[in-house]
Amino acid sequence: MASHEVDQAEGLRRMLERPIPRVFSFFSVLPDAEKGAMLVNLAASLAVKSNNVLLVDACVAPSGVLSRFGGVAVATLLDVARRERDLCDAVRIVPEGFALARLSRKVVPSATHPQAARLAEIFDSLTTDSDITLVSAELGEEDSLAVPAMETGEIVIHVSTNPGSIKAAYVLLKNLSDRLGRRPFGLLVTGGSEAEAQMVYANMAQAASRYLAAQLHFIGSVPADDHIRRATGQGRTVLEAFPLAGASIAFMRLASKLPNLTKSTYGMATDGASLGV
Repeated sequence: MASHEVDQAEGLRRMLERPIPRVFSFFSVLPDAEKGAMLVNLAASLAVKSNNVLLVDACVAPSGVLSRFGGVAVATLLDVARRERDLCDAVRIVPEGFALARLSRKVVPSATHPQAARLAEIFDSLTTDSDITLVSAELGEEDSLAVPAMETGEIVIHVSTNPGSIKAAYVLLKNLSDRLGRRPFGLLVTGGSEAEAQMVYANMAQAASRYLAAQLHFIGSVPADDHIRRATGQGRTVLEAFPLAGASIAFMRLASKLPNLTKSTYGMATDGASLGV
C-alpha cells in the first residue's frame, strides 16, 4: 500500500512539474504576408528561448505562413485524420527551430463528423508535445473554430494602428465574442509605436467592455520596422538577420511574456476613448 501511495505521489509530482501546453490562436485583420511574418518571427523568438514551439496554419486558403517555407508541410493534419498520410508527412522542423504544420486545405468537417474528432485528437496530441502552439486562425462556417482546443486556449486579435484595421478588429472581436461568449481576449498591435499601440488597446478595450461585455488584455506590440521586410526578403527572421533592430527586441520581449500569461491577469478596461463604431 505504501509503495502504491509513493507511486501516486511521484506521478502527481511529475504532472505538476510538467509545463502546461499553451495554445494561442491569432486572428488577424492584416494582410496574410504581415500576419505570416509576425507569426514566424514570434515562433522563432520563442524557440530561441528554449521553448518547444509548434506553428499551425489553420487557414483554408494558403497563407503567409506556409508560403514563406515553400509549402514545406506537404500533407495536412486532416489528411492524417483521414488516414491518407502519416503524421511525419504533415509536421516539419524548420531551420528557424520550430515545428510547422497545416491543419487542412478544405473546410474542416462539422464537430459531429468522425474525422473532426480524429483531427481534434491529433491536434491535442501535438500541442501536448509542445510548450507553446501558435495558430494562424480564421473563423469558419457560422463563425466556428476548427478544433475545440482553439476555443479553450488563448484567443489573440492581431491589429495595426490604422483606423480601418481597428474597426475591422472590433467587428472581428464582436464575432468572436458572439461565438465564444464572455471570456478574455488578447490584443497584439503591430506597425506603430508603443504609445500608439497602447492607445489602440485603450480604445478597443473600453469599447469591448462597454458594448460587448468582453475582456480585452494587451499582449504587446511590435513597431513599424523595415528590417522585418528586409529580413523576409532574405528568407530569414528579423532576429537572425538584424538582432539589434527594434522589431527584434520587441519579438524577444513578447517571447519572454507570452509563456507567462495567465487568464487570471486579464482585466476589464477602465479608461480610453470610444471607437465610435
